[in-house]
Amino acid sequence: MKQILSLMRAAVDKYNMIDENDVIAVGVSGGKDSLVLLQGLALLSNFYPKKFVVKAITADPMFYNRPGKYDEIQALCDKLGVEYRIEPTELYHIIFETRKEKNPCSLCAKMRRGVLHRVAKEMGCNKLALGHHQDDAAETFMMNLLNGGTIECFSPKSYLSRRDLYLIRPMIFCTERIVRNTAARLSLPVCKSLCPADGVTNREETKKFLEELDAKYPSLTQKITGALQKSHISNW
Repeated sequence: MKQILSLMRAAVDKYNMIDENDVIAVGVSGGKDSLVLLQGLALLSNFYPKKFVVKAITADPMFYNRPGKYDEIQALCDKLGVEYRIEPTELYHIIFETRKEKNPCSLCAKMRRGVLHRVAKEMGCNKLALGHHQDDAAETFMMNLLNGGTIECFSPKSYLSRRDLYLIRPMIFCTERIVRNTAARLSLPVCKSLCPADGVTNREETKKFLEELDAKYPSLTQKITGALQKSHISNW
């Protein structure tokens, strides 16, 4: 966890992600990324020079119209002293039953984000932390380039004026390998995704494409995120 905390603090300091008396909601999907982020921010709050409070939110997609099982995540939040709220949604019903989306990820992410924004404000939070890491950034950059013909990525820190809410991504300097190994070492309660589109998305294809390129061009994800920083693309 020390490596994760070091990389998180580097990102937090570089992009001024945390201010005194912040109340930060962590979007917790149940995957390894969001759980490592939750653990990391909770630990960071114990010694970071600026005092801040961590809370956690799960936007339950209600896959197959059944509530998700988040008991172990609740137990983790209790252990960390983090307030936790599970918000039931109609994501599965709308996306897979009503609209029957063939490419559901974009709409699902947009709708889930809307739920997180609303609930974060209801819980008195002024910032929302998301578990995107370095590999996510490289994949997003490549997806935008190959599919949309644009040179852009998500931002390390951004402001939503309509919600008066900041989005922060404290793990952007962490590789997926480090995050995955940390989640395993800490035995975090990772929930297997029940999404019907899991593993067959455009992002998964892009991930495999980058892995193939990395064999020829080592450290490719680091080079992509380094280029984002050097060129100040999307506020990097």
